[in-house]
Amino acid sequence: MAELKGPDKQRYVSEMFARISGRYDLMNTLMTGGLHLRWKEKTAQLTTGGLTGKALDVATGTGDLAFSLARCPGIDGAVGVDLLPQMVSLAREKGRSKDLAHKVTFVLGDAHALPFPNDSFACATAGFSLRNMSNLDQALSEMVRVVRPGGRVSTLELTPMRPGRLSTLMRIYTQGLVPILGRLIARDRAAYTYLPQSVDHFIDAGTLAGRFQDLGLTGVSYRRLGFGAVTLHWGEKPKMELGSTSPATG
Repeated sequence: MAELKGPDKQRYVSEMFARISGRYDLMNTLMTGGLHLRWKEKTAQLTTGGLTGKALDVATGTGDLAFSLARCPGIDGAVGVDLLPQMVSLAREKGRSKDLAHKVTFVLGDAHALPFPNDSFACATAGFSLRNMSNLDQALSEMVRVVRPGGRVSTLELTPMRPGRLSTLMRIYTQGLVPILGRLIARDRAAYTYLPQSVDHFIDAGTLAGRFQDLGLTGVSYRRLGFGAVTLHWGEKPKMELGSTSPATG
């Protein structure tokens, strides 16, 4: 199923995440030893550095990255958008439990057609969701569109590792043990077979950086985390010259 594309992929992924939403947070913590929260904090800090205003988290899931954004200096609020009502409901509940409901708003929306005007946010992030997009370039383009000139776009994603002993060990873990955990904990082996395999069908870190540059972002760079299995990418939307208008990117 990891090789699905277009509408078939979006349909499959939506149904899968709806099924596992109740155990989503627990599985993320088990699979990463809790490191996913630290990676999201790093992403939020890098993304918001030196910026002020509202932040956006795309395909927010249960909202962890949106909460991290909202806690950063200079950010006066965050919006998390997700396609699935189940995820949005869980994120809102989590926001109330963290006493962050006044700083983070969660809304339904499609990453491929974000329900916001151009230049609405100081920055935009997407965490562990790009490889599940049915149209990666469209999703990235939408993130760029809704960020104001001078703002920042960043993504946190599992990307193919460089060949070697470490990547072999990681493959044994993700494609051997993770599906077993998925069956025992989430009661959905199929979902946690698809998710590790989807990395094999995703572009590498250098190619993803090229996609950022193709969209006109400047200062594009990336940093590997999680022994090289996770990559944090970022770039800035160019500031407009006096008298110019924001270019159409969507």
